[in-house]
Amino acid sequence: MFPNHAQPLVTAPAETAVLALLLAGSPLSRVELARRTGLSSTAVTKAARPLIVDGYLHELPPERTAPGAGRPVNPLAVTVDREFFVGIKISGEALFGVVCDLRAGLRVTGGRRLGEDRSPEAVCGLLGELVEELLDADPVFRERTRRLGVAVSGDVDRSAGLVRYSVLPGWRDVPLADELARATGLSVTVENDVKALTAAEHWFGEGIGTENFALVTIGSGVGSGLVVNGQLVTGAYGVAGELGHISIDPDGPPCHCGGVGCVEVFAAGGAILASARGATGRADLDFDDVVQLARAGDRAAREAFATAGRAIGVGIATLVSLLGPERVVVTGEGLDTYDLFGIHIREAYAAHCFKAAAKCPLTLRPLTWEEWARGAAVLGIQALLP
Repeated sequence: MFPNHAQPLVTAPAETAVLALLLAGSPLSRVELARRTGLSSTAVTKAARPLIVDGYLHELPPERTAPGAGRPVNPLAVTVDREFFVGIKISGEALFGVVCDLRAGLRVTGGRRLGEDRSPEAVCGLLGELVEELLDADPVFRERTRRLGVAVSGDVDRSAGLVRYSVLPGWRDVPLADELARATGLSVTVENDVKALTAAEHWFGEGIGTENFALVTIGSGVGSGLVVNGQLVTGAYGVAGELGHISIDPDGPPCHCGGVGCVEVFAAGGAILASARGATGRADLDFDDVVQLARAGDRAAREAFATAGRAIGVGIATLVSLLGPERVVVTGEGLDTYDLFGIHIREAYAAHCFKAAAKCPLTLRPLTWEEWARGAAVLGIQALLP
């Protein structure tokens, strides 16, 4: 069981609506809040009052109004240092950690390299040390932090705090939230890393103001997060958005997921490397070698990236044709080589999207690992709402 301080800060629909809008777009006047929520100005004032009393919101000095326009208005704003949130991203090689304020502003960052032992016990030990280091960075952090968000790749059951399957640390059925809650004393939310990053981009990044939004990550794997009607989509089984495991070639190579011809078997970093090694007959190549060869004009290396780009483009087109997002953000460590496959992504995307769906723009957005950890912290911020 989670401790009592894991309960949401607000439960009433009006309070939830007001706080959500101010978290994403503070400051706002009561008039603007009423317009966006559909509440009356009186209802907005009533909803904001307990949040002001608890120190989560405050009034700014009155804004001047034009002569004859009525009384000056006092905009409402989030008190960003009222509460802090720790976020940790677990990658294949390291832990990346941050402390964020109430509007997801980065306050401090830190990290730990993983050792040879990648067992849950060993990683949780390092993660607990990192949390202590982050909270010690400022005396106010420890007294005002009660929530920890953790982002990890793979199949994650957020409601149960369970990592069902993650290929990077090689975990299966790990009750990570319970273990970390005992180790840190914090309320813990565990989520798939791409979904966490999508939530952060939707609330505080490129997705602000959209009701339908998607984020696609390319690199060691290919993933996506989906927002439909303003809500992050997890699906009935918690695995919605697995773009990398859409089969685009039923006669294609086998994938580690058990399927065949998935986007990832053509587009993941390891797939590009394997393709180039096979075409050149050079088993000694590493990924950086393939990048250099491709940029120098080597046909086999360039074709490996072209194949990856076409697979990603078809995958994104499938996603966009099915869901019709207003915007798609493309990110991940794979953006470092976008010059080698970007044109192939865009051509395949345009060719396979259904008619007007192709109007959906693709936005490139390089994000550091600390931004992924920030996504994990946003899980804690979202937990303030029911």
